[in-house]
Amino acid sequence: MEIRHSEVELDSFDRKILAVLVDDGRITVTDLARKVGLSKTPCQVRLRRLVETKVITGFQAITNPAKLGLDHVAFTEVKLSDTRESALEEFNASVRRIPEVEECHMIASSFDYLLKVRTADIRRYRIVLGEKISSLPHVASTSTFVAMETVKDR
Repeated sequence: MEIRHSEVELDSFDRKILAVLVDDGRITVTDLARKVGLSKTPCQVRLRRLVETKVITGFQAITNPAKLGLDHVAFTEVKLSDTRESALEEFNASVRRIPEVEECHMIASSFDYLLKVRTADIRRYRIVLGEKISSLPHVASTSTFVAMETVKDR
């Protein structure tokens, strides 16, 4: 298999480091090294390389949306009226500014984008849909699917 220039070669230690960090991003380097079978310095060097090459793009707190009163999830299909590159770029830039949109994916389907939208309740979702999503550049139509239960997240 040919590796493209933009890809980074990862060995088994790199993959172990990533697996441990996905489970526990707050682990100390000493504990991380012990878990993956390296001494501290080589583990730090590998970790630094994974960050510098953007294999690891950041560390963040994972919150519990229900505890924050944000346990309503809706998936919104968006069809655009214009799919030329400039229109896509305009839509992309605008959708990034809506905090309730957790994810936005361009889709190869009968619609153009699929958004994951998180709000407090259906009433708040309706406001976000009507005032923010529907007024995004080039939106022709939307369709909504409300999640009744999250079985797996991540």
